Amino acid sequence: MAGPILFAAVLAVLSFVERDFMGALGWNPLTAATHDWPSGLALGPWGLVMTTTFVVSGLTIVFLAFGLREGFHTVRAASAASVLLSLAGLAMSFLAFPADPTNGRAPPTLHGRIHDAAFVALGVMLVASLLTFGFVFRAERKGRTGMLISWMTAALIVPAFVFKGITFYFFLGAFLAWCEAAALRLLRRVDPPPT
Repeated sequence: MAGPILFAAVLAVLSFVERDFMGALGWNPLTAATHDWPSGLALGPWGLVMTTTFVVSGLTIVFLAFGLREGFHTVRAASAASVLLSLAGLAMSFLAFPADPTNGRAPPTLHGRIHDAAFVALGVMLVASLLTFGFVFRAERKGRTGMLISWMTAALIVPAFVFKGITFYFFLGAFLAWCEAAALRLLRRVDPPPT
């Protein structure tokens, strides 16, 4: 449950602290929202914080995936959904490889290519895992809300990756909220309230 909160807090603080550095890369929170953001934060003076956050947040997603697999083990699709979410978490951890600044003229580096491939893998695995978790939550009693939230979050990924810009903020917020909601759903399932 702490993973999404940590990730959001670090993004907010570093975006403020490194705003001049990010501006030099071409980032503007309104007109160029995804121009080297958030990956460019790892290139700035506080880059180690962002790099560490990518790794830690990715691992918390993997832990969440294992927990969801155990918590929903009676649902057939839970294993597949958990594997896909684990792969998304691993891809997020691989974002720790530094990105190549898009305004640079240097040829692409190996670590930049790994970062870009991890970003694509993260998007693909997230869509697949969210769609599959929709079926997992649908099988649960009173799971229609979880199903709809999962599928709506997956639907936000496409515009976020295609159109970029401010839509990326909506997707990021929706995914972090989905992680929190899934962790709470898991907590209620593992430790149900007394009747």
